[in-house]
Amino acid sequence: MHVVVVGCGRVGSQLAGKLEEGGHTVAVIDKNRNAFRKNLPEGFGGRTVHGFGFDKDHLELAGIRGAGAFAAVTNGDNSNILSARIARETYQIQNVVARIYDPKRAQIYARLGIPTVAAVRWTTDQVLRRLFREESVDEWSDPSSSVTLLERALPDEWAGRKLSELDEGDRFRLVALTRNGEGRLAMPSLVGQEGDVLHLMARRDALAELEQRLHNPTEASRR
Repeated sequence: MHVVVVGCGRVGSQLAGKLEEGGHTVAVIDKNRNAFRKNLPEGFGGRTVHGFGFDKDHLELAGIRGAGAFAAVTNGDNSNILSARIARETYQIQNVVARIYDPKRAQIYARLGIPTVAAVRWTTDQVLRRLFREESVDEWSDPSSSVTLLERALPDEWAGRKLSELDEGDRFRLVALTRNGEGRLAMPSLVGQEGDVLHLMARRDALAELEQRLHNPTEASRR
């Protein structure tokens, strides 16, 4: 997948390096040309664009039209949100994340459908988890690694469906979700909405079964 990263500071450069290590092609945009030489890991093979993440010409140079994911991680909240909204609304990129310093503003932008990470709890791994929403991420495991807590973006097919269908007794179950930046415990009447993030408990030996259920909600309703 091609990923565009706006910002080549500490977080942006680390993110670009990890993405490239993961087999993705990467383009980095920054207004400071020296940032590429100073911050990017040695041997970085991605594209660098001197410019701004909200300038469409600079985005085009970075290959935005062929991108599958976009991260705006500069030090400016306004620039990051503007860049992220252009990526989402103009170029129709679904996997978008923006770095936000003000937690209150982060909640507002989350309601606009743009995943955000506030700098007070910032890690590069959090960006990666929000960029690749279709992948389940381990949040916690018990000492024996028999049971795990997973974070997973709601698949599009589950929007409008009762999430109680994700309860399979002692195999796996939905325990909570994050909606519009706010967490809530799962209730039997809960219906999925676009942008939800699921928090699921599952037995380690039931993970494949859980993934199949997430990808095939019609099968779940027949049970």
